[in-house]
Parts: sequence; structure tokens; C-alpha cells
Amino acid sequence: MDELEGKKVAIIGVCESRGSQSDCQSENAPDAIRKYLYRLHWFDGQLSVIDLGNILQGNELKDTYYALNQTCEILLRRGIIPLIIGGTQDLTFANYQAYEHMEQTVNLVTIDYRLDFGKSDGDIHSKNYLNKVVLHKPNYLFNYSNIGNQRYLVESDLLELMGNMYFDAHRLGEIQSAIHRSEPIIRNADILSLDMSSIRMGECPGTTSAGPNGFYGDEAAQLCRYAGMSDKLTSFGLYEVDPLMDLGGHTSHLAAQLIWCFLEGVSQRKGDYPTGDYSEYFKYMVPITHDGHELVFYKSNLSDRWWMDVPYPAGSSVKYERHHMVPCTYEEFQQASSEEMPDRWWKTYQKLV
Repeated sequence: MDELEGKKVAIIGVCESRGSQSDCQSENAPDAIRKYLYRLHWFDGQLSVIDLGNILQGNELKDTYYALNQTCEILLRRGIIPLIIGGTQDLTFANYQAYEHMEQTVNLVTIDYRLDFGKSDGDIHSKNYLNKVVLHKPNYLFNYSNIGNQRYLVESDLLELMGNMYFDAHRLGEIQSAIHRSEPIIRNADILSLDMSSIRMGECPGTTSAGPNGFYGDEAAQLCRYAGMSDKLTSFGLYEVDPLMDLGGHTSHLAAQLIWCFLEGVSQRKGDYPTGDYSEYFKYMVPITHDGHELVFYKSNLSDRWWMDVPYPAGSSVKYERHHMVPCTYEEFQQASSEEMPDRWWKTYQKLV
């Protein structure tokens, strides 16, 4: 435990693939990725990182989950970011469980080509773990968003369900047309889970679910850098690398570069998430006359990033208090200035009331 003092990020490998629904042999992925990660040159900037090694397979899958969520909880309580190298994406559920005793609700963002709400047949796996997250008791999930889903791979009923729960599903084309639109989505996350299958096969062949479409490698790197730069994000997981499919090591090499981009982002954090003292922000008040709301926006002097202040209803549970300051874009400020209510503001307001 003494070695954790002063550390900002802790790398954890998880040698587990029994939750795979696509026969992904990812138990050896952590060390395959490390082989390339430690060949990379360190970036400019101060950041103290510790590698805790690997969590090995437990007797049962639930034992691996328990080991991971206990490890993450210890790190989170010390203010250290767990950087999880999987393993399959169902490990996201174990990461989520680490927040159960933190006395706060959390936001989860996944980068995935599909939405992993599969059939609840009793067993948790990489294609239905989101069911376990959403239905887990006690429920401490405030919001869920997915980035990069491909419409022809997602059922219409599932998208309707996402809308009914005020969750967000952002299509691949929507994000690729303007990658900066993903930044406030990621900036609002506590947990980010990246499925490497969301990157197109031509650039990331070492996954069992790779397809012809998906993010390019440089786009995925930008998403990971956004994650690192977010002051709110407290854990990051990268999953679904299959070394047996990774001829030439291209996917492990790309995964290592994505981790590098995340770490560089952490080293460049500004510490400007609004927490009560707004003296370092420009404040803009925008009336929406047709429905009687007045929207309040804040712009950071340090980073030029924007937030919306969503009214926090009197008498609401204090566990939602940290979600009323919502990251947004300059375009949403312009939208409000044209007396058009931003969708992000409205969805958050519905959750708070």
C-alpha cells in the first residue's frame, strides 16, 4: 500500500475471457499490450503511474469480478485512477461495482459498435453486461451513453428503450463528422469502457468482433485523450483484444498507443470542473422565452470548455447534486441563444426531477 502514495494512475491487467460471447481469447491481452506500451517514449508532463500487474482468473468468473471491484474501490478511495487492461468488456460491470460504497451516483460511457443489452439468461457476459449495470441494486447509475454504435447492428426497440430512460446512443457517423462532439459526452463520465471492436478491422484486426466499419485509429486516440483530460473521469477500461487473432501485433500496438494518449490527457488536466467557486468562469444567462426557462452557461478561463447549469430541484436527493453542472459545447450555447432548448439540458433536467 505504501507504494500507492502519490500515484495518479494504476494499471491493472485482468487475465479473464470466460465472459466472452464471441470466443475472444483475451486472457493474455494485458501482457501483449504491455510489450508495446513500455516501448513508447514518455510524454512531456508530470504523472506518477504504477503498474500493479495482473489479476488472474478466479475459480469462477464472479471471483475475478470480486477481485477487480475490490481493487478498484481501494484505488478510487485513494484518488487513484484504475486503468484496466482486459480481458472482455463484461469486466466493466466489476468496475462499476467498485462505486457501490462511494455514496454517489455515476455516469458510464462506452465506446462500442453495438449496445450490449443482450438477453438476460442469468449469466453475465460481454454482450449483456449492461443489463446487470442498469438493473443492479442498489442503483447508483445516473446516466449511460454510448459512442460509435452502428445503426444496422442495433435493434430499434433497444434505441427506443434508451430514449425512454433518457440515455444516449450516438451513431458512428454523427461522431466521425465532428469528433469534438464526443468531448462533452466523455467529460461527463465517471467510467469509460472501450471495446476495441469499435475500431475498424483494417486498423484493428485482433478482435473476434471486428467489422469493416468503425473508428479510425487516430479518432480512437482522440477519444482516449478526451477521457484523460476529463477531471470527472475516475476509471478507464480497454477490452476485447485477442492476441491469437492479432497477427503482427497491430491491435496490441494500437491499444498501447491509446493508453499512452489517455495518460497524456491525464497529465494535462486543468482542474477546472466547476465545484462551487465560479470566479474563474465567464457566466452567460440565456432566456428561453417560449417556455419560461433561463439557461445559465459557464465557460472556463483555463480551458475554454463549456458547462450548462441545470436547475437542481429543491428537496431532491443529495446524491444527484454533482450532476447538475453538465458539460456542453459552444454550439449548444449558440443553440440556446437562438431560443432552442439543447437536448442535453432537457434530458438531464428530466433525470433530476
